Amino acid sequence: MTNLQLAIQFFLQLGIILIFCRLVGIIAARFGQPQVVAEMIAGVCMGPSLLGLFWPEVGEALFPKESMKVLFPVSQLGLALYMFIVGLEFRMDIVRKRFGASVAVSFAGMAAPFVLGAAVGWFFHEHTSLFPQATSLRNAMIFMGASMCITAFPMLARIIHFKGLAGTTMGTVAIGAGAIDDAAAWGMLAVVLASFNGDFSHALLSIGGGIGYVVLAQVVIRPVLALYAAGIERRGKLSDAEYAFFLALMCLGAWWTDYIELHAVFGAFVMGSAMPRGVVSRTLIERTQPLAVALILPLFFTYSGLNTRLGLLNTGYLWLLCGAVLVAAILGKGVACWAAARASGISNKEAMGIGVLMNARGLMELIIINIGLQRGVISAEIFAMLAIMAVITTLMASPIFERLVGSGTFRGEPEPGTEI
Repeated sequence: MTNLQLAIQFFLQLGIILIFCRLVGIIAARFGQPQVVAEMIAGVCMGPSLLGLFWPEVGEALFPKESMKVLFPVSQLGLALYMFIVGLEFRMDIVRKRFGASVAVSFAGMAAPFVLGAAVGWFFHEHTSLFPQATSLRNAMIFMGASMCITAFPMLARIIHFKGLAGTTMGTVAIGAGAIDDAAAWGMLAVVLASFNGDFSHALLSIGGGIGYVVLAQVVIRPVLALYAAGIERRGKLSDAEYAFFLALMCLGAWWTDYIELHAVFGAFVMGSAMPRGVVSRTLIERTQPLAVALILPLFFTYSGLNTRLGLLNTGYLWLLCGAVLVAAILGKGVACWAAARASGISNKEAMGIGVLMNARGLMELIIINIGLQRGVISAEIFAMLAIMAVITTLMASPIFERLVGSGTFRGEPEPGTEI
């Protein structure tokens, strides 16, 4: 396909993706599911699991392989912009208030699912042919463990925001634990990818470069931008040039963490957390969120759905293994986080809410398994199992959370000195 043909195909894909995601969203909303869940389901439906299964000619015409050269980088931009927004809304001052409980929940939410995931990885590697031959037992166990540790951090942040949980014990502990969990999971993924290449010096570059980037963003960039933002606060307005400058910083952060193979979303989130609060953060969110969430992010779910082939799970044994993955994910994450929260002195109701929020994998799980598939660490069958786990644990979150916490704005226990 020529560049012009790729552009024409891209606009057709974008139009169909947006319309279909919104139609599925209308149906999902009737069952209390957020738009992000609808887009996950819509992505799978537009891939070989549904469209390609019943109308393969249509699927091939709409999503030819060559068009992935355009769809993939644009979908990554959507992810980076979205995580930049999550970083803009992230408040370290709230996390510090319940840092001990956040660490306890985070540790439980990493240790238990990692052990169970590693056990599943060991069984898959030693007793099935699901892992590619190039994947060692150690890499299989670490990757499956890391994939179980992931939390749907963007979705978690959205629920906390829309439910008015930002100043409560539940919201504070969940957001802190989710952030720590995902950072650790990315670190484990970096080890797997570096080990997969047989080059542990690259793992040191990934982890060391990531830590150095966080320190640079928080210790150098953050205070410098705060000084610069004083003038913007006095004007009460962000110019177009300044808006472009802040987006450029986000892109450079995403580039660096992608370059060291920690993925662009990590760099975008960290840079968002370093942005000045006030006029700058409000304007960046107001001007970026509609474009990222409504226009670009659905492309990632479609790209992920195109890699999900449920038809590969064509025996009862494979579906049994898929069920084992799901059970390990729920027990390892949801139950362990609930128990840790209770042990930290948090009420049972709030502890259950934290367990439900932490159990959802959502977007972040799709990111990590896409990386694993692209790098050849996992097979398409394991990808399908983990994608099903991501969708089901995310589907569970909203209805169970509603039942435990209730609809509307939550009026639970606030942190001292914090308005809800």
